[in-house]
Amino acid sequence: MGDRRIAQPAGEDARLIERFLEMLAAEAGAARNTLAAYESDLRGASAALEGNLAGARRREIETLGELWMPMARATVARKSAALRRFFGFLHEEALRDDDPSAALPRPPIARSLPKTLSHADIDRLFAALSAELAGGKPLSYRLAALVELLYGSGMRASELVSLPYNAIRGDAPFLILTGKGGRERLVPISDRAMASVAAWREHLADDSRWLFPSRKSHLSRIRLYQLIKQLAAGAGIPPERVSPHVLRHAFATHLLEGGADLRALQMLLGHADIATTQIYTHIDSARLVALVNQRHPLVDDPGPPA
Repeated sequence: MGDRRIAQPAGEDARLIERFLEMLAAEAGAARNTLAAYESDLRGASAALEGNLAGARRREIETLGELWMPMARATVARKSAALRRFFGFLHEEALRDDDPSAALPRPPIARSLPKTLSHADIDRLFAALSAELAGGKPLSYRLAALVELLYGSGMRASELVSLPYNAIRGDAPFLILTGKGGRERLVPISDRAMASVAAWREHLADDSRWLFPSRKSHLSRIRLYQLIKQLAAGAGIPPERVSPHVLRHAFATHLLEGGADLRALQMLLGHADIATTQIYTHIDSARLVALVNQRHPLVDDPGPPA
């Protein structure tokens, strides 16, 4: 098979890229933004190789890596991943008799730790929320329900704002959400969150379509971000440190601190790969080491006699 060029007629790159994107959409269920990113990276690589990406030889592919050198590592990793999948598709479809992906750069990516909040920060947020509720304004009950669900259930912002009116019921302390990639997961609803939702629902019309309506649709993610940052400012916490996603991270981190199983946490967060969930172990690694030293069954075993 080797490293030979496969002849491509004019415009063949464009046709094959389009065919690849159709496959991603139909078979892999790729989201619109994902497809747009793949298309941008593939067309850019094709332009750099003068329209012969699909038939590029190893040296030409290495040239792409050289062109990408000034770019951020994350950008290079993304571009390489797009081309790797594209070449894999061509090989599987017998459109190439080799897969030259090994020539693509693989820059090491240091995953940053997710921002989170301490227990003291959470206490301050809920103290500010109590002060809001003391005013008795209807929208204060909405804010309380939003915060209780974010921190108490670990929902994503998009999942939360689009909840139907009857999504949370008193006879079912959980709900089924469809998250990224169409994956369903069970989300427990705490008694506190249930009570907050019930208090907020008293201010809604019975025929409301959404649990958090706004004009003709539901509350927007942007408005949710604004509300959370306003609450943070009222609690004396820099608003840039707090967001719906940070509350989701706090939910995960604090559960792990409390002894939650990593697999259970994966299910609660809706992560497809446990490697995504494992990032949280780095946040509290000292506690986990102490947990092993204190709880492992061999801790009190003196070991075999010398």
